[in-house]
Order: sequence, then C-alpha cells, then structure tokens
Amino acid sequence: MSAQGPGLDPRSARRERRDEQARAALTPLGEHERPPALIVAVIVCALLAAVVAVAGLSDHNLTKHGGSRAGALFLAVVFLLLAQGIYRRRYWAVLGFEALLTFQIIATSLAVVLAETLLAAGACVLAIGLGGWLFWKLVRVMGRIQAGDRRPSAGSGGSQPR
Repeated sequence: MSAQGPGLDPRSARRERRDEQARAALTPLGEHERPPALIVAVIVCALLAAVVAVAGLSDHNLTKHGGSRAGALFLAVVFLLLAQGIYRRRYWAVLGFEALLTFQIIATSLAVVLAETLLAAGACVLAIGLGGWLFWKLVRVMGRIQAGDRRPSAGSGGSQPR
C-alpha cells in the first residue's frame, strides 16, 4: 500500500489528482450560456426530427422499407424532446445525443467499407469528421453542465437545481 491512501498506488493517486484539477478548472455554464456546440446539437436534432417526420408522412408504403408511419412520428417526437433537453442544458439529453453520435460514427465508419464510389466514401468520411468534432466539443460542455450541478448553492449546502 502507498502513503496516499488505502488501496491507491502512486499512479492512481496522480490520476485522481489530475482528474480533480481538471474538474476544478471547469467553469459552470452561465445562467443563459449556450456554447456553439450545444446550439449545433439542438439544430441537428430539430433538423433530424423534421426530416424523419416529413419522410414518414410522405412515404405511403413505409412497411415495404421496414418502417411505419407511427414509428417515424415517434422517432421525430423523440428527436424534438432531445433537442428541447439539450437547449435546456440537461445532462441526460446531451449524453443521449452523444450516444446517437457514437452510433452514427460507427455506422458511417462501416458504410465507408461498402461505399461504391469515391463520392459516397467522401460523404461518409465527412459525416464521421463532423460527428466526431461535435462529439468532442460536447464532452467539455457536459463537464461544464456537471460542474454547475456540483457547485453548492448559496446557503443551502446542496447542489444547485437543474
């Protein structure tokens, strides 16, 4: 055992200190602050909701393609709720959107292998790059959202309400 504490080796203790310093360096989002990455995520969710709703309502034979009108409208509502949660700076919404981005990056990475033209491959690489950029930018935003949740409110000793 090390002198830092029970069960912590020196590398774990250094990692803990580094993590704590990184958390302390994060400034919580201001009351009405919405970083550009957050706005981009809201716009992407709203656009996805619109595209899914229009596609679901305009295709008369969705079952031929393995879908349903009710499923498309449900998905559109989910995207709208996600956009609203992201706009309100809810951690769960940003985390859910990042999960969708991860799925998009993985699926598009697999699609590159199946691309039959250079244009299709280029579009896949572009989608991977944009999705990865947005994912990376949202990681810091999530940290700042959490930093605001961890800060004690004046006189209460608890965490701030969301």
